[in-house]
Amino acid sequence: MWVKGIFALVAAVVLLWGSGGCKKTATPAAPPSASDTTQVGEPYLAFPGAEGGGRLAWGGRGGDVYEVTNLNDSGPGSLRDALSAGHRTIVFRVSGIIYLKSPLKITHDSITIAGQTAPGAGICIAGYTVSIQANHIIIRYLRCRLGDIDKYPDDAMHANGGGYHDIIIDHCSLSWSIDEAGSFYDIKNFTLQWCILSESLYHSYHPKGDHGYGGIWGGYMASFHHNLLADHTSRNPRFNGSRYTGKPDSEIVDFRNNVIYNWGNINSAYGGEGGHYNMVNNYYKPGPATPGNLTLSSSKNLRNRILQYTSYYYASDAAIYPDTVWGGQFYINGNVVEGYPDVSADNWTKGVQPDSYYRSAQLMQQARVDTPFPYAPVRTQSAQDAYQSVLDSAGAILPQRDAIDQRIVEEVRTGTAHYEGAAYAQINATGISHPSGIIDSQNDVGGYPNYPSATPPVDSDHDGMPDDWEIKHGLNPHDPSDRNLYTLDKHYTNLEVYLNSLTGMQ
Repeated sequence: MWVKGIFALVAAVVLLWGSGGCKKTATPAAPPSASDTTQVGEPYLAFPGAEGGGRLAWGGRGGDVYEVTNLNDSGPGSLRDALSAGHRTIVFRVSGIIYLKSPLKITHDSITIAGQTAPGAGICIAGYTVSIQANHIIIRYLRCRLGDIDKYPDDAMHANGGGYHDIIIDHCSLSWSIDEAGSFYDIKNFTLQWCILSESLYHSYHPKGDHGYGGIWGGYMASFHHNLLADHTSRNPRFNGSRYTGKPDSEIVDFRNNVIYNWGNINSAYGGEGGHYNMVNNYYKPGPATPGNLTLSSSKNLRNRILQYTSYYYASDAAIYPDTVWGGQFYINGNVVEGYPDVSADNWTKGVQPDSYYRSAQLMQQARVDTPFPYAPVRTQSAQDAYQSVLDSAGAILPQRDAIDQRIVEEVRTGTAHYEGAAYAQINATGISHPSGIIDSQNDVGGYPNYPSATPPVDSDHDGMPDDWEIKHGLNPHDPSDRNLYTLDKHYTNLEVYLNSLTGMQ
């Protein structure tokens, strides 16, 4: 049976835990290993507050600096040019919308994208997807709002396939996707934390027809915590499982302290065939698009659904994928479904619902486990506390939270929605007279907001640290090499100390 290897895996994990312009600074040495950059036996974090499987990604630590100085799709000073090489930290000297003309692919290892450095209102990427195809990547405080400008049927951001490892995405806002808002699977040592994934487009340009999905999530030691999923018809998320690999022991996912709001008429969470999942202390809040009876619990009531158990996955092309992958195993505990105290008190009996397969009820008994699967460290809150924390702090809140995220958070707090696309209004299964929150286009909510820029701080040596900050901290504003020294902190380079100071965590 596919679950046999999990006990050896648990033991292994326990043992492991116990022991711009185009101005660039000089090319540095190779990226540091954990043993080169930490106290003995203590690998240090990507940044203070990094948690979960991707917490040890080193990003551009010790590398050069690239200054993004314009909003062009390509060419000197563009974000695309900044990503043309690895082992670097990307800082911004401009704010605004970058309208892509093709997908933005991250194909070089060891990169930090420091969105918190943008002067003014911050950066928004539009038109095409951001695709992560590399290792040791740190992305912070970035907005990816795909939209239907170019009718490109993809995710706002993704990292899927290829076995990429050590990736952390922190305080980003992903929306207006034609496929999923954000899909991350078949990866290793991954974290998605403190992000907002909202308003995927329902009746848009997806080749399969109506869509509007949140994300496909999976991986080995993959952590998804303190995120907000709002206004998606389904895949909130869809757990990927091992359906593409045939390797159940490579699918261990920790899903905790997330907020899920206003899932639509298809599903909340489902999937996970041939995988292992913790679903802990998440907060579910049905919204105006969520169908079902407000008072009764039943398998047809999506409003009280934590998970629809998926019995199996069958691939028609068995030469490429496994023929049949049976349902996954789940540790489910501490989740709250607003308005359903019975489900909150008994997550499994009341909140896990079978699919239509005739053996689903029998398989569900084998799927339930009472001990969590191994997971990388995450400071865990109660579901109620996580709800408040996520609404207060998730998304690209630096340099400032934009009008889109402000509206989404306000709608979650009040249990409302202000907009609706024409297509979903026609099939509105809830029979409500007010907007459902499921949209067809970014134009349904007023389109892209403005992101005004501001004068960036003076940085004479172009090392990513402003002159006045360097002087205040005893550094030389005319020596770019001091960015990679450990003058101010034994764990982080001087440049990292500056970047972390912008977030209020040092």
